Order: sequence, then C-alpha cells, then structure tokens
Amino acid sequence: MANEAAQAMAVFCASASQDLTALVAQQGIGDAKAIYTIARGSSDAVANILSYEFMRELGVPVTSLPPSVFSLGRGVDVGGAAVLIISQSGASDDLVYSAKGAAAKGAKVIAITNQPYSSVEKAAALAIPIGAGAELAVPATKTVVGSIAAGTALLSALVPSYGLRAKSAIDCLRAISTVHPKADDLRASFLRARHVYVIGRDTGYGAAHEVALKLKECCALHAEAYSASEVLHGPLQLATNPLMVLILDTGAGNIKASLDQAEARFRAVGCDVQRISPADLGARDLTPAAAAALMLAVMYQIILKTALALGLNPDAPETLSKVTKTT
Repeated sequence: MANEAAQAMAVFCASASQDLTALVAQQGIGDAKAIYTIARGSSDAVANILSYEFMRELGVPVTSLPPSVFSLGRGVDVGGAAVLIISQSGASDDLVYSAKGAAAKGAKVIAITNQPYSSVEKAAALAIPIGAGAELAVPATKTVVGSIAAGTALLSALVPSYGLRAKSAIDCLRAISTVHPKADDLRASFLRARHVYVIGRDTGYGAAHEVALKLKECCALHAEAYSASEVLHGPLQLATNPLMVLILDTGAGNIKASLDQAEARFRAVGCDVQRISPADLGARDLTPAAAAALMLAVMYQIILKTALALGLNPDAPETLSKVTKTT
C-alpha cells in the first residue's frame, strides 16, 4: 500500500492527460441527456466525485444507479443516456450484468477500469483505461485516484475549456508533495478517535466517502461521511459523545461558508476538528476533481501510518479480499 499510494499522483497526471477526443466523438457520448453511474465501494466514491464535476460542466443530471437494477432486476430504460461504470477489476458479476443490461436498454456504456480486456470493458462502447499498473494491496489507492483522472480525461474531451483547466491542474500536481504538514497531528487524532465524521461538499463529499471507507478498511475505525450541510441536522447530535471531525476542503469558493459553519458548530461542542485543503500543500487553482484526488493521495499515507501504529496490516485487512465478487 505504501508504494502504491506513493504512485497516486503520477498515475493521476498520466491518466488525466489521455486524449479521448476522437473516441468520444465517434461514440456520440456528448449527445447524452443524462449520465448514470454504476459502481461499488471506492469506485462509487469516485462516481460521486465525478458526478459533481460532470453536472457543473455539462449541465445534465448525473446520478447513481444500483447495480442490482440490472443484476437482480429487469433493468430500467436508459435510452438516450450514458452509463458510466467504474470498476478497478472489471470482474464483478453485478457490474458485468449492468454493462450488458444498460447497453440492451439503449445507453452508451462507458467503462473506467484498470484491467485490460475485463468483462466490463468488453461490454462497453467506450473503455477508458486507468493505467495504474498492478495494484496488489487490498485497499485500492492509486487506482481510485486514477479513476478520478480517467473521468477527468473524459470530461476534457467533452468540454474543451474544461480540458484547459484540467491541464493546468495536472501541471500543478506534477510538482506537489503529498506529505501534509500536519500529518503527525492528523495521525494522532485518528489514534485517539473512536468515531470519526469525514465532511466535505461537492467533490469533497465523494472524497469524504472514500476516506471514511479507508479508515474502516485499514484501521478498523468507525467513520461516516457527510455533506457539511446534511451533518448539521440529526447527525450533529452525535457530537455530544467524543467525536473527531475531519473536514476535506477542496478550496472552491462556493463551499467555504458551508464548511466554515460546520467547523464552527463542531468546535463549539468540543470536538477534535481537523481541516485540510490543497492550499496547505501550496496547490491552488485546481479543478474540484483534481483537488479531491490530491486530498485522497494525502490521506492514504496518513491512514496507512495510523493502521501500522495500531498494529494492523493495511495491505491485507483480515476480513477482505482484493476483488469482491457481488451480485
């Protein structure tokens, strides 16, 4: 996991730099009136991140469909839409059924995978490689960040002006360290914690889901992801018990007030509140998706060291396997 997490930003920059313009034009992806994402686990967190970026740039609805709609049910009408399936292995039966079922129901199926010639890729009209190379640790790291990058490359082909901003972000990330200046403080907070809220908005919300998942997966630590606005409703009550709060701030101006409000409320009730952003590392003017990818690359290293400090093996969590076959 240490080696693979360290490769995450290089994988992001390479995958996001793919030129998909000709392939996208050939498949008519730009004509889609809606985009549905289908994924599980870390890949579903990626889908969440990309959904905000795609909706902002394309102005069409992007929402998640459960794979069981196709794997256990008869499917739904997705005519005129694109279906984006994200899977590092491309091997899970439910995602294969989803790819085939969505195509049969009229969708343009796009697959983001790290495994060439996988069953999901074969069923897709357009396959976008993550290109991360072999990933051996059970917790996915570089393939998660690479999946965000592959989605970035797809959106760059659909919206050339976005492609220019994405290129600028890639150039910035090539020179950025992913060692956070407060890494020791963050690790100490996790080691003290029994319950963690991970909070974000926009693409940071999807990143929050992935960080919460990794805390469970690697550290056996109870963690939940929330939007900064949603957490101020019922979930705020849990702050009456000891609670650590990690806020992922992508640096986008339109989410600052919401994150500030959540931070103030949790600090007021005595929570251990930590907040990180790309600016902490000197990165500015990133696309929101690139900012989310950077924060994941930062957090993977901190979570890894937390797991080791707890005496756990983050490469092979006791109850998990690398490829999860679901139906």
